[in-house]
Amino acid sequence: MAASNYSLKVNRDLLDPNFESYRLSLDAIPTYNVELDAAVEEVKLKDTQYTLEHMRAFGMYNYLHLDPWYEDSVLFVDCKGRVLSLSVTLDTALGKPREVFRLTDESRECEDRLCASLSLTSATWAALADGAGRLYLLRTGKRGDSSHMKWEPMFTEDMEQPFTILHSVSHVQDGVHTMEVLLLCILKDPQESKGSGYCVSLEWITVTNTAGHGQEKKYEVKKRRVLRGKSVPHYAAVEPKGKGLMVASEKPFVFTHMDGVPVEQPDPEPMEVEKTDPIYFWQQTAEDITVCVRMPEGVTKEEVQFSLTADNISIGVQGFSPLLEGQLFESVDPEASAWIIKNDKSLEVSLQKRSEGPMWAELVMGDKRGEYVMSDEQAALIHERLTHLTSEDLNGNPDRDKPPCNSHELEDCDGFPEDSFSLTHFDGESLKPTQVVNLGSHQYLFTVDVNPSDMPCLCLRHDVDALLWQPRPDQPSNMWEHIATFNALGYVQASKRDKKFATCAPNFSYASLCECLRRAFIYRQPSPVETVLFNRKQGRQVGQVAKQQVASLDSDKPILGFRATNERLFILTSSNLFVLKVNNN
Repeated sequence: MAASNYSLKVNRDLLDPNFESYRLSLDAIPTYNVELDAAVEEVKLKDTQYTLEHMRAFGMYNYLHLDPWYEDSVLFVDCKGRVLSLSVTLDTALGKPREVFRLTDESRECEDRLCASLSLTSATWAALADGAGRLYLLRTGKRGDSSHMKWEPMFTEDMEQPFTILHSVSHVQDGVHTMEVLLLCILKDPQESKGSGYCVSLEWITVTNTAGHGQEKKYEVKKRRVLRGKSVPHYAAVEPKGKGLMVASEKPFVFTHMDGVPVEQPDPEPMEVEKTDPIYFWQQTAEDITVCVRMPEGVTKEEVQFSLTADNISIGVQGFSPLLEGQLFESVDPEASAWIIKNDKSLEVSLQKRSEGPMWAELVMGDKRGEYVMSDEQAALIHERLTHLTSEDLNGNPDRDKPPCNSHELEDCDGFPEDSFSLTHFDGESLKPTQVVNLGSHQYLFTVDVNPSDMPCLCLRHDVDALLWQPRPDQPSNMWEHIATFNALGYVQASKRDKKFATCAPNFSYASLCECLRRAFIYRQPSPVETVLFNRKQGRQVGQVAKQQVASLDSDKPILGFRATNERLFILTSSNLFVLKVNNN
């Protein structure tokens, strides 16, 4: 696994330290119902698809697709293989979903068939998988309510295995139209003897038109790149111009094949390496960090080269390359930091943390040449916490009247993802990771399209909040931008044990969760109150209130699809499409 070399930069201006809680609102949510002519078939997993990865990839699939290019337009595939589109302009006059494309009957005869999957590639193109191993690239023309065009297949290909489409983009350069499609399938791995016996494969396909002068456009595969991993990615998307790929997963992915040729893997690091003396030592408290850097004996302060900004540090001696240089793990306050020469052979640096409380995992991102020194207080505290592990008594808790900790009593909000959970940016040419973020303490919540011209955003839990991150592949120094916060949503969603899907409005006005059956929860951003409210505990007037609403559907069928627009929430069951009017213009 590539070492972490980047950290997500939280925009403190988007956090609300004074947020109290959501207030339950009993305001009715107007709900409209469209009865479907044919059922949406939930494809059940077979006995051979028994692993957790099969369940994550196919058992929890969202059957409803939101068209980000056209407002309040959704699509889905029914049991007859029809791709149906519904665009809403007036809630009280909902029409029937309109057929735009139909899959062949033979796709439903495949024994290991998966659910059909759809990706809206651009305003006029789409990618469709029939679930039986066939990929369609379709010219849709302008979609939306006023369009009655049938989609035209411009490229089809049969794959060896059934797959689903994760993401697709379209771009034109020098008159050549190119589409990038990212596919996911789960394959048997004969080399996997200890685990489930399966591996997860991502195939990144580049399709271009190869029309010559006076010839009809013909689309052909230009490149095939295959990645392999051990877990289904929570997030995977191609850059808008196909120059790179981003993957968030609990286990690392690596490129294994390029156009059918195996990619040469770097030599694994030896198990034992020669241990060298650390260049620097560092320790920390909740408020500050102290760094001691070894310097040539007799060095003077005039010879010291020291540079510090909020996010970067550089320490060296005049005439030589820097001894320590790079991006700090978190931001510091340069004005409150200082350095001093000690004993003519070391430089002691005091750094003031900008955010008190969180402990740093490392000093400089990716730098392993230092050694972390724990303070006596920290060592004593850890020793006290671990005493029960060396006790002769089974329950070495000083509170002997209380039973030992029972793992079944832990709530979902107490758990963290694996340490290897990471967000990785891969370069499309070298096929190597360029930036890696360790997400070990940040639970993945959902993915949403905010701007169809940009990459999809991913929402992560940070402490109790849910933070929305917009990938910016053209900004290497700020590749993931914090663009919105949903207060306390990280904690709230952990209490929903029957939660199936989560999403938010593209304008961030609300976030929403739904359960497997019937219920949907809406969490609105704080808004000014019309009447005077007073907080008795804090003795102050409340100016804003965040509302929570609960919608209960008139259906006993499982929820198969769940999408949100700025005004509406769309919920799909096997026999109905419900439209909830959440906001008014």
